[in-house]
Parts: sequence; C-alpha cells; structure tokens
Amino acid sequence: MNTKDKFYYFDNNATTRIAPEVLEAMMPFLTDFWGNPSSAYGFGEKINQYIVKAREQLAALINAEPENIVFTSCGTESNNTAFHTALNSNPKKRHVLTTAVEHSTNIAHGKHLQRQGYQITFLPVEPDGSLDLCLLTDSIREDTAIVSVMWANNETGVVLPIEEIAAICRVRGVPFHTDAVQVAGKIPIDVQTNQVDFLSLSSHKLYAPKGTGILYIKPGTPFSPYLFGGGQEKGRRGGTENVAGIVGFGKAAEMALADIGDHSEDRKLRDKLESGLMSAIPGTVRNGAKEPRLPNTSYLAFEGVEAEAMLIGLDQLGICVSAGSACKTGAIEPSHVLTAMGIKSALAKSSIRFSLGRYNREEEVDFLLEKVPEVVKKIRAASPQTRLKELGI
Repeated sequence: MNTKDKFYYFDNNATTRIAPEVLEAMMPFLTDFWGNPSSAYGFGEKINQYIVKAREQLAALINAEPENIVFTSCGTESNNTAFHTALNSNPKKRHVLTTAVEHSTNIAHGKHLQRQGYQITFLPVEPDGSLDLCLLTDSIREDTAIVSVMWANNETGVVLPIEEIAAICRVRGVPFHTDAVQVAGKIPIDVQTNQVDFLSLSSHKLYAPKGTGILYIKPGTPFSPYLFGGGQEKGRRGGTENVAGIVGFGKAAEMALADIGDHSEDRKLRDKLESGLMSAIPGTVRNGAKEPRLPNTSYLAFEGVEAEAMLIGLDQLGICVSAGSACKTGAIEPSHVLTAMGIKSALAKSSIRFSLGRYNREEEVDFLLEKVPEVVKKIRAASPQTRLKELGI
C-alpha cells in the first residue's frame, strides 16, 4: 500500500502519527539547533534549556516534579530500567512479581531473569482481564524486589486498579512499577495520588516520534543506572540526548494534558464500531471487560475466522488494524494476553484489535462497518468448515 493512497488507520495502540504541532516544535532541533546539549559552550546550553522545558511538560502530565523524570529511548528501556534498578538496589531479593498479561517487554525480561536464576511470578488474570488483588497480595514475598503491573493492557484496553495495587505494595514495603505507556493522554495520571515508585511512558503512543521514553522515579527511591556513559540525566542514564525527540515528547505531553478530560468522541466512535460489528457479524465477542477500559480500544474475536486472513483482507482495503500487540506481528501463536485470560486458542487466533486515535473520524468508522462484515463473510464462506456445514457433514 502506497502511503499516498487512502487508508484507514485503526492501530493507534501500536503507534500514533506525529501531530503537526509536535513536528513543528521539533523541526528547529533537526536543522538549526543540532548541537550537543551537554556541551559547555553557549550553543549547547541554549539547546539544553529546551530539554529542561520538555522535562517540565512531562512532569506536568503526570503531576510529578521535573527532577524525578529520566529520559530514555523508549518504554521498553524504561521498563527494563525499573526491573534492573530494583534488583541491583536489593541484591538479596531475587523475586519479581508481575502479571501474565504484561507487554512483551516485561514477559521477555522476566523470562531472561529466570534464566539468570531469579524467580519470577507471572500472576494469572480473570477471564475479563481483571486482576485478583487478594492473589497479588498473597504472592508478595519477603524476597520480592519489585512488583510490576501495567496500568492498562495494550491489547484489551482493560484498566487495572493501580492506586490500590500501589497501596498494597507500600504496606508490604515493596517497590511498585507500572507500565503506563497506553494510558498517557487517555486517562489522567497523578503520581502524587497513586504513589507509584516507577512509571514508564513512551512518546510514540502520544503523537510524538518513536525513540523517546521516560521513567518516573519517586523521590527517595533507590536507583541504579541501566545505561552508563557521559553522566547525562544527572548520571541516571548515559547517552547523548535525543533533543528533537525529547522536545516533541514534551509538546505532545502539553497537548495531551490540555485534552485529558475529554475523550467522549473516542469513546463514542469506539462504541459505534464495536456495537455495529457485534450486531452485524454473528459469532463476534469482545475480549476483556467492557469497563473499566481505555476509551479508544476494542478487541474483538470473530468466530471461525483466522486473524491472519482478516488482516490480509482488511489491508487490501487500506484498513490498518492488528491481531493484538504490534510486537507480536508475524507470530503464529495466539496472544499471550488472551491465553492468560483463558480464551480458547481458536477464538484467540480469530481476534482483531481496533484502537482509535485523535485523527479518526466517523466516516472512517462507517467505512469499517461496511467493509469488515464483508471480509468476515468472504473468509467464512471460503473455509473448509463452512463447506462441511453446508453439506451437513
């Protein structure tokens, strides 16, 4: 598909387009202000002031103090850093508690740590994607170095009770980290209220470019750097700063904070799409709880239809969706999230995620409501199971 062709983008949980205002803010740092912000001369110091401003913008988005924001390269690095610092700060504690529905970042890192001799508990979830807090509480051990639970699932959109989980961890004296990558700009984040110890965000989920993230670190929390280098980020993260990306992330955070209270349009379009498809296509079910859920996310299973065939059919019409996490593209296994929820393999393999964003319009939803049922009908008609049923076999 040529990007000049008309296409319908419904995969905003995978990545978002760059907002024009963000691109405009970034451009000077790709042209005129290209220097190294760590340089001692005036040119570098002038550029560094824009990093200071961006740090303030990100801090405002989550109600934090700017000095508690560390810029990273992405959400993955932020998540990995939280695990790393907790384990290094408490070397005698070799247990990590997380969930079986985390982003592949934490799943893969947890399995890596297991190979290094650490003990990792991947908590199961309920069939609707919710988490049993009694089970979480009972699973915290004396040697638990960190508890990590994502704020909202990237596939189902199910929102977990982060404030309650943080309170449980405080009582037990265990650091708590949350991957809030999917939450930023969709629901309010207040680290003063939620009292998390670590929180990860990623720029490209917020209408800024790929390649920048942050890790919030609660004041007084022990910290051990993950990347060593020239002392950037006050020695907390080595590596020359991605100034254009940081400035863009700051502008995106400023825009998100201004719009944080109004996602009625996202929810309206999501509900129209979801209810329309479920009504028009027999055997369509929602994966995960209806609420609490991100206002933009709908993860539907179309019984008897392989998701791979759906993706191909929809792509031919210029419709961009995914079969769950973008990081799983090309995988033949069912989603680990749906597996953890107890969804049967056949239904899990028939699941498609629709995630709306700032630039989606109602006419695009109308197009999907017209075309998706046609694609499902065509695939079902071509399946061997359908032919056998028609023959009464």
